[in-house]
Amino acid sequence: MSPDVATSRSRSRRRTTPPDVLLEYYREMLFIRRFEERAARAYTEAEIGGYCHLNLGEEATVVGLMRALAPDDYLFTNYREHGYALGRGIEPGRVMAELYGRSDGVSKGWGGSMHLFDLETRLLGGYGIVGGQLPLATGAALAIAYRGGPEVVMCHMGDGTTNTGAFHESLNLAALWQLPIVYVVVNNQLGMGTTVEKSSGEPELYKRGSSYRIKGERVDGNDVVAVRAAAERAIAAARKGRPMLLETVSSRLRGHSVVDPAAYRTKEETAALRAADPLFALADDLRASGVLTEVLAKEIEADTVARVAAAVRFAEASPPPDIGTLFDYNYATPAANDSRRLPAQPLFTAVKA
Repeated sequence: MSPDVATSRSRSRRRTTPPDVLLEYYREMLFIRRFEERAARAYTEAEIGGYCHLNLGEEATVVGLMRALAPDDYLFTNYREHGYALGRGIEPGRVMAELYGRSDGVSKGWGGSMHLFDLETRLLGGYGIVGGQLPLATGAALAIAYRGGPEVVMCHMGDGTTNTGAFHESLNLAALWQLPIVYVVVNNQLGMGTTVEKSSGEPELYKRGSSYRIKGERVDGNDVVAVRAAAERAIAAARKGRPMLLETVSSRLRGHSVVDPAAYRTKEETAALRAADPLFALADDLRASGVLTEVLAKEIEADTVARVAAAVRFAEASPPPDIGTLFDYNYATPAANDSRRLPAQPLFTAVKA
């Protein structure tokens, strides 16, 4: 599909969506954008440590997917998950506090950017190992099927994950056992710095479930309305025991992580990505339809910046976790011989005669 045709269809879909709903989408997308920009700044200020991967440019995909999930559904993500945590309704201060490594964070400060977890909203983790979340998400779907529950699991991943063994093993089992799961590939066309065409024998990733008889669909990830509609179709099928593979084509505006300068992109490619920015495209449509006036746009921007600033203040005020809690969640239940030895501590303590 040519970019002109895709853009035309996107605008047509948005015209049939109630203006107040589109405005809600815009608010959510803008908040994720400003939150991630602030996280990038905090990383450069050494407030955030470890690795940090942002959803900049993927906001339409994030909001569309999260709007399709029911509150009782489960979500597993990879390490690019800040926006998904916000989209699931987790309080922004708790998300930012986790990025800061503070005790009021969603993982009590021990998870950091790549390992957000919140049982209440059924976000069952961001995972730092590429493909590490797939077997766990598939197991969760098996548990739902075993109990006969109504829930669905959504398992989010990047395009590079489709080349791992866990991807194929998980899809094979999901098909055999007819599990209630939707695998979502967010295809930003770059597995770190390598294009999909140079890393995948089948670059149309939604087709990669066909060998397991899992139906797939590709959708424009820059169109929040299209993403939500496609996700709703996939979820409806999964609830009936038909696992689905959904591919959303969306571009990250920056490098793979905060420290990646994305030198593998040409200036022309970078300019094209910014021209297709989903946040600006939606704002332009809302302005053209008279829904988003300049006064309202400034009010939304001010409110968004204030909310992000409040999240930062919450994170800064939260204390670091106590070192004594480092091993509290090694096991779900007490385990014999659970070692709580800290780094550099001796394995055995000498006993004087």
